[in-house]
Formats: sequence, C-alpha cells, structure tokens
Amino acid sequence: MAKSQRGQVVIAPDKFKGSLTAAQVAAHVAAGLRRVHPDLPVVAMPVADGGDGTVDAAVASGFARLQTSVTGPTGEPVTASYAVRGDTAVIELAEASGLRRLPGGEPAPLTASSHGTGELIDAAVRGGATRVVLGLGGSACTDGGAGMAAALGVRLLDADGGPLPPGGAALRSLVSIDTGDLAERLDGVTVVVASDVDSPLLGPDGAAAVFGPQKGASPGQVRTLEQGLARLETIARRDLGAFAAQRPGAGAAGGVGFGAMVFLNATVRPGISYLLDLLGFAEQVAGARLVITGEGSLDRQSLRGKAPVGVARAAAKAAVPAVAVAGRRALTGEQLRKARLQSAYALTDIEPDPERCMTEAGPLLERLAEEIGRTWLGSSGGPETTPVGGAA
Repeated sequence: MAKSQRGQVVIAPDKFKGSLTAAQVAAHVAAGLRRVHPDLPVVAMPVADGGDGTVDAAVASGFARLQTSVTGPTGEPVTASYAVRGDTAVIELAEASGLRRLPGGEPAPLTASSHGTGELIDAAVRGGATRVVLGLGGSACTDGGAGMAAALGVRLLDADGGPLPPGGAALRSLVSIDTGDLAERLDGVTVVVASDVDSPLLGPDGAAAVFGPQKGASPGQVRTLEQGLARLETIARRDLGAFAAQRPGAGAAGGVGFGAMVFLNATVRPGISYLLDLLGFAEQVAGARLVITGEGSLDRQSLRGKAPVGVARAAAKAAVPAVAVAGRRALTGEQLRKARLQSAYALTDIEPDPERCMTEAGPLLERLAEEIGRTWLGSSGGPETTPVGGAA
C-alpha cells in the first residue's frame, strides 16, 4: 500500500455483491476522481467485514497471498487462498466453505461442511502463523464448526465410536467429543473471529433459523439443523465444559463462530473495526481530505456493523469527512448522519434500471466519483458543500 500523504483521498469500499469486487469499486472511484482532479493523491484501500473479500482486502494492504488445495463444502477439492504477513494469517471461511464453492451452486444444507476452513487454519499454523484472523461470512454449511474441528484432529463420535459424517444433520447422532492433540497443534496460536454477525447459536435468532434458509434449507431441514446444533452444544458443554452458545457471534457462519470459540478458544471481534485496525486504516486516514466508502446496498443492514459504517466511524475519529457510494441507497439523511456519513451517492440516482446498474456498475461509479470530486474537493481540494442524503 502507498505511503500516506497529507491531503490524500482514501477510497475504502466493500464489494458490490454480484457486480464488482471491492478492489474494482476502488479502481473505478479513483478513475472518476482523477477525471476531475488529475493530480489528486489517492489511496485505494478495499475493505471487508469478515465475509467474501476479506483475503483480497488483506492482500491489497500488503499481505502475501498463499494458495492450497482443501476440501470444499461438499467434499470436492478446491483451491483456496489465505493471506499472510509476518506471523499473522487472514483466513476467509468463504474461500473454502462458502456458498460460491458449491458445485453448480446447488445447496447442500444438511451435509455441507466447514472442513476446508479447518484445513486452511492448519496450513497457516504449519506455515508459522501464531495469530489467525478468521473471517466468517458467506458459508454454505450449518455444522457448528464440526468440520473445521475435525480437520484439526478433533474426533466427533457416534454411539459406535465412529466419526460422524460431514454436515449439520449428522450432529444429531453425536455422542462424544475427543479433542485429541488439538491443544498441542494450536499451542501458542491466538485465533480471532472477525464477524459482523452477533447471533447466538440456537433459537429463533440462531444459526439454523436465521441463516439456514439462505443456505437452501427448507423449514423441516431448519428443524433438523437446529436439533444437530443443540446436540453439539449439549455434548460440548458436557465433554469440554464449553458454555458459548449464547455468546454474540456463536451463530455466525452456520455456527462456525461457536465452533471457533469452543475448539479454538477464539475471541470474537466486530469484523470491520478489527480488520481496519489490522489493515492500517488509521495510518492512511490521518491527514486525509476525504474518505470514500461504500457497498452494493446501503440500507438498514448496513447500520448493524457493515463495512461502510465502520469506515465512516473510523474516519470520524480522525476528523475526516466520509461519503459513500452504493448500488442503491435506502437510508434517510438522519440515518446517514448517525452513521457518520456526510452523504451517499447511489447508482440508482443516475440510472433507474437495476439491471443496468449491475452490468454497467463500473462506468456508473466513475460518474458518481466525478460528482464527488466536484462537490467535495472543488478546485482547491477542500470540501465546498456538505450535502446529506444523496448526490443531487
């Protein structure tokens, strides 16, 4: 990443899901700004909140990308990336166990496993990592982290003393847990879960009920998964003395948050704020003129710890104004102010056709960035006006 300059503009967006990666968003915004201010010092700093794009954001900030073959969510081999800098590894569950890794996009809610995520952790630790940052989001599985634990040597056993098959449904047959040499494997290793999900493991707000349908689970399958997770919690409490089911984040990624707490002794941190610290956002924003953040849909979900609000709050601490770009905007001016965003510019402000907003997002973003450059940087590089709520 470029060295910080006084008066620079920091472009720190999340992805526009289904349209542009965070790095592509940043590149298009930079291109639009430079049409208005050709010599403007700009730093592109793609960000993520722990879900898809977390490894890419780390790589853009100077981490090295490593790749390895791991087990995909339904057992097929996949090539997954993780990021390393010094003794810190950034691992993204979606890389190994995500919905986008399902063959043909076909859901497997009862049998999908987090095994590949455990293999990524094992690879990073074997490579010398002593701090593992685990981003949770976009998972295909609801297995409570059982697959992840199994990949690290934990034995989850049925009544005959045999290992359980993969997936959340099989957890209903769990009788005992043997952690084997897990403590030795992870000796000296700190695991931090970065997630914007604060759901518990069980119940109407838990992993199966809230997120199971997103992974293709029918109402009956949601009940099956809930039973499996409840059984895992009961046996983990009995065999491991683990009382983590109600902790915020236990329900993240189909209960992998719970598995990380129970098996890896992980702490849970809000995804975007932790990753901004890790990626050095404070150093880049110091003395900046403006921060531009964004995501595909700026809505009420954004207010629950999503990347743009986290970026805006971090910018506010440095007394730097922040504006957002988005595919669509569904927040009022008052909501934007409370989120510390001075303004929000949406593709739908200049193109009412949602399909074109998806297929032509890059050029449209550049047009919005030109408007931001004129409005916020003027001819002298300082804000001319401070609108709230939209581009027009």
